[in-house]
Amino acid sequence: MIQDIMPGTEEQLKKESTAGYIGFDPTSDSLHIGSLVPILLLVHLQKAGHKPVALVGGATGMVGDPSGKSEERNLLDETTLNHNLAGVKKQLEKFLDFNPGLPNKAEMVNNYDWFKNMSFLSFIRDVGKHITVNYMSAKDSVKKRLEGENGMSFTEFTYQLVQGYDFYWLYANKNCKLQMGGSDQWGNITTGTELIRRKSGGEAFAFTCPLLTKADGGKFGKTEKGNVWLDPEKTTPYQFYQFWLNAADTDAEKWIKIFTFLTREEVSALGARHQLDPGARLLQKTLARHVTTFVHGEEGYRKALADTEKMFANASAPAESLSEEDLQSLEGVERFNYAAAQLGVDVVSFLAESGIIASKGEARKLIQGGGISINRRKVEDAKLLVDASLLLHGKYLLVQKGKKNYYLVTVG
Repeated sequence: MIQDIMPGTEEQLKKESTAGYIGFDPTSDSLHIGSLVPILLLVHLQKAGHKPVALVGGATGMVGDPSGKSEERNLLDETTLNHNLAGVKKQLEKFLDFNPGLPNKAEMVNNYDWFKNMSFLSFIRDVGKHITVNYMSAKDSVKKRLEGENGMSFTEFTYQLVQGYDFYWLYANKNCKLQMGGSDQWGNITTGTELIRRKSGGEAFAFTCPLLTKADGGKFGKTEKGNVWLDPEKTTPYQFYQFWLNAADTDAEKWIKIFTFLTREEVSALGARHQLDPGARLLQKTLARHVTTFVHGEEGYRKALADTEKMFANASAPAESLSEEDLQSLEGVERFNYAAAQLGVDVVSFLAESGIIASKGEARKLIQGGGISINRRKVEDAKLLVDASLLLHGKYLLVQKGKKNYYLVTVG
């Protein structure tokens, strides 16, 4: 889980219980699975007896971090920001122990609290004078943007100073000596250690974790439908479970070391067993179980498993074997309504009119390629009539597009 580490960091962590922080971006009211790595770093830190500090960027969210971005992002207004901060705090409380009785209890801070009363003049006098423009311009995140087509606004240029001051403030007020983050944050983090050294003569430490990639070159944490969120309202436990279950073997081998608390020996043994029968997907199932339980609890995992069983385990059984309650409770299924008066049309028209497929041409092509099933039966004839005789329990149609996309159509 470590990419870059500042000399002396390991010695500091072995020497004494150390407060370490990670910043979380409040651009949404939910974190997504890209945030799981920093969350897990804080969990490991607390398990090892150190104090985890989660900083939510109420102030920095108003500025925008240029790291890894090709253009400036939209800034948030205060109402949206406060709503997002509340959502993020609620999620972090599920993973970290904030019990006030603990000597290393987790703490959450908002950098808006120390920036809201700071004037621009005091900032450039007390912070800006300690770091040169040469030092700031040498950072990769700045260099790439300055050389790019869109350039970089002064607002974003100052971001590393603002983040650097966060580290200084936490060092001075909370005795926080460590900052962690993704490897794209290395430039911002080291500006913080430099500011602590120049402003107070102190010593601070840092390490970063690698940015995750997928074997197929796709962005980690993204699916066709967008981000995989930690909020069950945005990404259901079933969809969440399916993300991990569908991991490629090489991804599962890497991710199980990062996203679970299994020991090195357990991971090695699992890998060996997986190799004996890769088709059983033991690595993926173990990974999906551990991460879904960590994020959604045992109940969320059981629900995801039950929905997976209903959807896939008996895929060869006719859809008629699913009860009305089963159909209504299926998660990870897109739902559509269709007027009963329109029944009796051919399947190509039905797919386009219901909104499942964008056009009749695409629907025809999918049928020809064997990519459409209705009620678990492959549609082989584009002239098939969709009428009342196909309805499950007199009102439902279960449509499948490809291997993973399911749609429940309610006719009424």
